[in-house]
Amino acid sequence: MPVPWFLLSLALGRSPVVLSLERLVGPQDATHCSPGLSCRLWDSDILCLPGDIVPAPGPVLAPTHLQTELVLRCQKETDCDLCLRVAVHLAVHGHWEEPEDEEKFGGAADSGVEEPRNASLQAQVVLSFQAYPTARCVLLEVQVPAALVQFGQSVGSVVYDCFEAALGSEVRIWSYTQPRYEKELNHTQQLPALPWLNVSADGDNVHLVLNVSEEQHFGLSLYWNQVQGPPKPRWHKNLTGPQIITLNHTDLVPCLCIQVWPLEPDSVRTNICPFREDPRAHQNLWQAARLQLLTLQSWLLDAPCSLPAEAALCWRAPGGDPCQPLVPPLSWENVTVDKVLEFPLLKGHPNLCVQVNSSEKLQLQECLWADSLGPLKDDVLLLETRGPQDNRSLCALEPSGCTSLPSKASTLWDDDLGALWACPMDKYIHKRWALVWLACLLFAAALSLILLLKKDHAKGWLRLLKQDVRSGAAARGRAALLLYSADDSGFERLVGALASALCQLPLRVAVDLWSRRELSAQGPVAWFHAQRRQTLQEGGVVVLLFSPGAVALCSEWLQDGVSGPGAHGPHDAFRASLSCVLPDFLQGRAPGSYVGACFDRLLHPDAVPALFRTVPVFTLPSQLPDFLGALQQPRAPRSGRLQERAEQVSRALQPALDSYFHPPGTPAPGRGVGPGAGPGAGDGT
Repeated sequence: MPVPWFLLSLALGRSPVVLSLERLVGPQDATHCSPGLSCRLWDSDILCLPGDIVPAPGPVLAPTHLQTELVLRCQKETDCDLCLRVAVHLAVHGHWEEPEDEEKFGGAADSGVEEPRNASLQAQVVLSFQAYPTARCVLLEVQVPAALVQFGQSVGSVVYDCFEAALGSEVRIWSYTQPRYEKELNHTQQLPALPWLNVSADGDNVHLVLNVSEEQHFGLSLYWNQVQGPPKPRWHKNLTGPQIITLNHTDLVPCLCIQVWPLEPDSVRTNICPFREDPRAHQNLWQAARLQLLTLQSWLLDAPCSLPAEAALCWRAPGGDPCQPLVPPLSWENVTVDKVLEFPLLKGHPNLCVQVNSSEKLQLQECLWADSLGPLKDDVLLLETRGPQDNRSLCALEPSGCTSLPSKASTLWDDDLGALWACPMDKYIHKRWALVWLACLLFAAALSLILLLKKDHAKGWLRLLKQDVRSGAAARGRAALLLYSADDSGFERLVGALASALCQLPLRVAVDLWSRRELSAQGPVAWFHAQRRQTLQEGGVVVLLFSPGAVALCSEWLQDGVSGPGAHGPHDAFRASLSCVLPDFLQGRAPGSYVGACFDRLLHPDAVPALFRTVPVFTLPSQLPDFLGALQQPRAPRSGRLQERAEQVSRALQPALDSYFHPPGTPAPGRGVGPGAGPGAGDGT
């Protein structure tokens, strides 16, 4: 910006120094050259790319010396900018190469050589300027007539008017030709500083030292300069002579400016902003910046100065994990200080936060909705986006990333671009635990009653209980999520009997039969994803119980075909669970966290798709000991009581198996059901 006469007189000294500087009128750059030369300045700046040195094809013009001069570029008579004039002195370097055999070419060769030797020389001279934080390059075209081309001799100079620079700045100048035949010239010019203003630090304080003569009366004002809107005044005083103004270092921000003017009629005010590039000021700016929630959907960034920034929503889960940006489906939005912004939210959530980045660095993060909606919730965020052909993709946000869910279930959102869905887990997790505790109490009461009625078995039960305690809590307390296809009501009763028998070991078993209300409220995809996430985070195991219906659904998903015949009830979570199960198997995460099982005489293990046989698949009840061993903690010692537990589970399963394979009213062959039972067992064959 133009520098008033008052400031220039302080910086450069009083008359005649200031008056002796040449004045240039107008904002346009210009060039002129020595007599006999012709020169032209390109209309626009160029990229500063010197390139490599290449051999000269013959005589060329090369810069030999740089000369600088301080001038004034004035908009008004008393408002001027300091400007640096640069003169580039040029000389002819190189020579013409003589033909190897003049006689071979004869007169034709002579005439061909004389023509270029009598031609003029042209050059493109680049001037590169750097004065932090400004950098620019200009191109000058110079032509020297043949009469002035003398090898090794100077041909004159070309002058560029001019490069504007601030008081006190250091300007570095380079000059070279395009193409570059020699090493570039360089020169450093230090511009005069402001002797009356100095900024110094003293601990936590910053001193503005104004070295002004004692008879000088002046006004001083501190203010925040605003890109949009009027300045915000911070401090003002009328002073006389030398002064030291003390500021706390936390008060420094890039837009903190100083306005000074002589206390004279019609005086011109000078504005200086010395902290624009101060790292402390930029750090203080972000510390003072705040995000303010105005309504459910609108918010703004409040800061003393304007700053380049962009913002996006992120999801912060409990447990200290980093907030995960929701990009995509949302995108980063440019932020303007004190300008109201909106996000496409239907409602707020305490886990939704706003991240503000500047220069690809996180500067601010605040969960704006936490104050009104409470602390963070243990919820799962599902993201759905739609492609150009209405194809949809669904994933669940986890600490390791967004797990793809290739769901074929009906969609839950209607917007055009995509949607976010927060699935609350706390309600049904609490209810599930309440049901578990109730079941445990009922089981304890029933056990006490059995012990009283059957004293002969009391010692056996006590012995089993004692061995359970010795085996440790790791094997007893493992979580197990049981997934199955609801082929029919009889099979559901069989699954319920298996789940109840496993609870008596005890295992912490989760199955959709016991969570119908939560399943209906949340939907199969969300319910299963929450249960799977909870189970795997606790080091549990997911049990895939295969049946003919389950095998058909798995084959359908693997072949990406249409739904096969057969109705599936609204509470069938197996179809929805495949959307999360398949990625675990395809990406090799299933071993150690999944096991498979099927019932004897209902399905052969070889019928299970090969992808799911990458984990153990057991037949029940014939392989119950191995199945129960797989349900133990991975590092738990192998219990010697697995056979007893297998017989216990087998006895609990036998009525359900007999009812499923031999419904009432049909003759039942005399066969046993146990670890050694199989097709034809006990029928006399």
